[in-house]
Amino acid sequence: MQPYANPYLNTEDAAAYLGIRERKLYELVANGAVPCSKVTGKWLFPRAALDRWIEAGMAKPHGFVAQDAPPIVGGSHDPLLEWALRRAGSGLALLSIGSEAGLAKLAANEVAIAAIHMHAIDEGDANLTAVAAAQHLHDAVVIAFARREEGLLVAPGNPLALSSLADAERLKARFAARQAGAGAQLLLVKLMAAAHSSTERLNLLPSTFTTGDDLAFAIRAGDADCGVATRAAANAHGLGFVPLAWEHFDLAMRRRTYFEPGVQALLSLMRAPELHRHAELLSGYDTSVAGSVRLTR
Repeated sequence: MQPYANPYLNTEDAAAYLGIRERKLYELVANGAVPCSKVTGKWLFPRAALDRWIEAGMAKPHGFVAQDAPPIVGGSHDPLLEWALRRAGSGLALLSIGSEAGLAKLAANEVAIAAIHMHAIDEGDANLTAVAAAQHLHDAVVIAFARREEGLLVAPGNPLALSSLADAERLKARFAARQAGAGAQLLLVKLMAAAHSSTERLNLLPSTFTTGDDLAFAIRAGDADCGVATRAAANAHGLGFVPLAWEHFDLAMRRRTYFEPGVQALLSLMRAPELHRHAELLSGYDTSVAGSVRLTR
C-alpha cells in the first residue's frame, strides 16, 4: 500500500506528511491557518487541500504566474457526461478527441479534465496506469464517472447475425474503426489480440470515426456494418448491440482543478439520484461508482 493513499489524513499522518510535529499542527489548526475539517470529534486533513496550501506559499521566480487550464473536458465523448456537464451548469465544454489525446492535453495544461477509458493488452487498470505514467501530471486525481458497456453496434435487426468480433472478421463485415488512441479503438486492439488475431484481419473502412455517434450514423446510413461503441450510443440511434466488455470511464484532472466551482457542481450532480436515473434511461451504465476517488498523486 502506498503511503498516504487515503485522501483524508488524521492528525498524526498529516503532521508526518507536512514534516512537522503534531503540536505545531494543532497550533496551525487553532489559528485557522491550515485546511482541515472536524468529523465526529476528530480533525481530518484533505491531502489535496494540504498540497494546494503548500503550493500557495511556494516561492516563485519573479514574473511567474500559474496558468489555469481552459474550462474544457477533453477526451472521450459520452452522452451521459455531456448531459451532466449541461445539467450541472458546470461551464465546462466537451472536446471529443479520444482518450489518449485528452490525457496528453491535460498533461500540457490545454484542458481542465481528461475523460478517459483506456485499454491495454496486458492486465491491470489501464486508466490508472496511464495517468500514473503521464509526464507533468504529478498532481493528478482520477474520479470515477461510471462504468460503461462497450460492444459491437450493428444495423437494426442485426442482418449479418453477428455475435462476436470473430464473426465480423469471418464474414468480412464492413468495420467502422475509431481513430488511433480512442478508447474504443484501444479496446478493439485488446480484444483482437486476446483472440490471437489483429485489426488488420478486419474489413476496415478507409476512414475513421471520431465519436460513437459518428460511427452510429455510418451504420444507420448503410455505409458500415458494425463498429465498437457504447450500448448508450446504440440505443440512442436505434441500432442493434452485441456486448463485448464493461470498462471504467473516468475523469482525470489536477488536484487544484478538483476544487473549482464548475467541477464541484459536476461532482455534486454525479452523487445525485438524477444522474442515476438519466443513466438508466440511456442504458449501459453502472453509476454506483460515480464521484469516488480512484487515484491521487
